[in-house]
Amino acid sequence: MAPVALSAATQNTSKVSMLVATTREPSGDPATLFTGERSPKPYLTAVDVSIPPKRASGTVQWPKRLPPNPATDFAVTSVKEIDTVPEGRAWFHQNIQGGHALVFVHGFNNKYEDSVFRLAQIVHDSGMQATPILFTWPSRAQLTAYEYDKESTNYSRTALEQALRTLAADPDVKDITILAHSMGTWLTMESLRQMGIRDGHVNSKIHNVILASPDIDIQVFAKQFAEMGTPTPKFTIFVSQDDKALAVSSFIT
Repeated sequence: MAPVALSAATQNTSKVSMLVATTREPSGDPATLFTGERSPKPYLTAVDVSIPPKRASGTVQWPKRLPPNPATDFAVTSVKEIDTVPEGRAWFHQNIQGGHALVFVHGFNNKYEDSVFRLAQIVHDSGMQATPILFTWPSRAQLTAYEYDKESTNYSRTALEQALRTLAADPDVKDITILAHSMGTWLTMESLRQMGIRDGHVNSKIHNVILASPDIDIQVFAKQFAEMGTPTPKFTIFVSQDDKALAVSSFIT
């Protein structure tokens, strides 16, 4: 994750700028930035990702060696720690896309860099006109760490709720779409449920919630949904029989 410089030879690359909120513990290493352990406080970082021009849509070109080559690999080109809410809002205003915000919550078995590059790929390949915001929670990125990861989502639900509240409180934000995958869907539902219980409803700026391969019991989901109050956001659910994270979930539980 250590930033690399672009050159004339890499001028055809594309750039995705995102704001990253995390409950992970800092690693102290520029190559990784954050670990899979839990932090007592959240952190906010602005990250720029360079995407190579030649690759198949939907794929992430992982570096075969370090430092990465932006001409052929996904590469981080800028990392800036954001220390205050006003700094975060200033970043959003500089990267505003019509007032639309996309919040991505990754799933089970993800490193920090996994989620950063995946969101960059989604934003670039979809061509969506929204400001990308990543919420990455403490995953140990091990198939055997399912229970730890699940508890990490519970550990992070208030932080995600607060991040959504802060985003919605910005007058320049018109609407928010949340995209969550596998175990990240549990975190998302719990955070929205908490918001609904506190306020009687989910913030009206949260228009759409997309759950991809949700790792939630259907009866629990129905209860979470009911406790959000009304009105609720529009929910879209995508299910894949080939999702490896869900396969691990069903085996363990």
